[in-house]
Amino acid sequence: MGKAQKYVLLGDATYPLQDWILKPYQEDENLTQRQLQFNYRLRRAHSVIENAFLRLKARWQILLKCDDCSLELLPTLVLACCILHNVCEAHDNPFNEEWLEGAEPTELPKPCQPAPAAMEDNQAEQVRELMCQYFESCGEG
Repeated sequence: MGKAQKYVLLGDATYPLQDWILKPYQEDENLTQRQLQFNYRLRRAHSVIENAFLRLKARWQILLKCDDCSLELLPTLVLACCILHNVCEAHDNPFNEEWLEGAEPTELPKPCQPAPAAMEDNQAEQVRELMCQYFESCGEG
């Protein structure tokens, strides 16, 4: 993109736009085709992430009940599960679809209103615009 970028997290419309949190453009009739494409790709990426975490929690259901381990152990436990999960996925270890029944996502409360504009970072719009240009240059997909 001609400018070095750091890692970003994907958020939805309720998050403030920051240079480290990408969120979609606000959906309205004024969006350009490029902005609609950006929103579409952001949603697609977000669904891939959700599916990956769902498979991780399904395979390692201890992650669903970490309330019975010490806080000091928790980061090591999560890291170990992530590493083992990636090893299983990389080696095509069979994934039992029945595991998903125990790992269905629970609805956690989410903010209903978008973050106030005052929380948004003015520099972040430049990051989002660069990503939008990049997605446009990548073509369909």
